[in-house]
Amino acid sequence: MTRRYLVTGAAGMLGSELLLRAPPGSSVVGSDLRAAPAGSPSVSAIGVDLADPAAVERLFREHGPFDGVIHGAAYTAVDQAESEEALAMRVNATACAVLARACRAARAPLVAVSTDFVFDGEAGTPGGQRPYREDDPPRPTSAYGRTKLAGELLALAEHPLGVRIARTQWLYGPRGKHFPGTIVRLAREKGALRVVHDQLGSPTSTLELAPALWDLVRADAPSGIYHAACEGVCSWHDLAKASIELAGLAHVPCEPCATSEFPRPARRPAYSALDSSKLAALRGRRLKGWRDALRDFFSAGA
Repeated sequence: MTRRYLVTGAAGMLGSELLLRAPPGSSVVGSDLRAAPAGSPSVSAIGVDLADPAAVERLFREHGPFDGVIHGAAYTAVDQAESEEALAMRVNATACAVLARACRAARAPLVAVSTDFVFDGEAGTPGGQRPYREDDPPRPTSAYGRTKLAGELLALAEHPLGVRIARTQWLYGPRGKHFPGTIVRLAREKGALRVVHDQLGSPTSTLELAPALWDLVRADAPSGIYHAACEGVCSWHDLAKASIELAGLAHVPCEPCATSEFPRPARRPAYSALDSSKLAALRGRRLKGWRDALRDFFSAGA
């Protein structure tokens, strides 16, 4: 029997990879506000306002029934969210609640993608540096983080037995804008780089994350929170150096600098690496180490 799934944010960096890596024999409907990128399966539900209960009910009625939903759509403009928190809350929180309610009615599991920005970064204080676990208390320090945490809480409240929150971080992939691609472009254009070294996390490739999310939505997994990031910890400077080396630009100088030298509207967690052991136990394997995943990304023609 063919299983049918819904992927939201299907035209985005993660959503497009989810479409391309759908399980063999499954049927997938993608929803987004724009067309999917070249090479992606067709998106059959365009322009759905996921924060509108009537629109979501119609989506489920006309394109379902769904055996599971992966919710990758999000407001991700971290700095802009500081001045557009109401809009970010509608996209990141209200839509989660609406989808969770629809999934509960359909008796379908929902995997909702979240972020390390739900944490304040204090787990990285000297002497206490360790990746965040799922049971660590969230303390967002930005509008973006607050809206994503609100989405987590609303989804779990609406569908307490069928929601799996998948927190990830520092995402990049073959389609869309991301740090490795930007840093390689700047290395070619400028011939020298300065990148912050005092923010630490776990760079995560969509090539690794997408299969993990498919495993999570298809598994007989308990409702709750799961961390989903590539293994290992590095700084943005480490990631920049590795990226330009893999792009054949090792000769380009890349100097470390402090976050304070590049002030931004939204505060970034200083240390927000995620411990993904719980997801690894469920899947029987971990996501690759960040260096190996980055090498695969560049080998694939990034």
